[in-house]
Amino acid sequence: QVQLVESGGGLVQAGGSLRLSCAASGSIFSFKAIIWYRQAPGKQRESVAGISSIGSTNAADSVKGRFTISRDNAKNTVYLQMNNLKPEDTAVYYCNGLPPTSWGQGTQVTVSS
Repeated sequence: QVQLVESGGGLVQAGGSLRLSCAASGSIFSFKAIIWYRQAPGKQRESVAGISSIGSTNAADSVKGRFTISRDNAKNTVYLQMNNLKPEDTAVYYCNGLPPTSWGQGTQVTVSS
């Protein structure tokens, strides 16, 4: 089973940027897609952006134009570049495959106003 580990979160001011990493212990091509999710306290986990095995991408309307998903095939790593961050982006961010596997600990993103 391929394990996915998130990193790169932190505390930033509104308008700042972060790049999150999703590192796979094996080939990212063992999944049909890799998807970034986020979950704020007391709220449902929601999908943020995804990239398919052939490189097609999508993003939620709430982050479109600000967040970009990409991958480094040689490193088996998927990235989420987050620009112009807003306080409402504050959440724990997770990555998982499609089909989904086990969930990691995620990485905390906190955006101050």
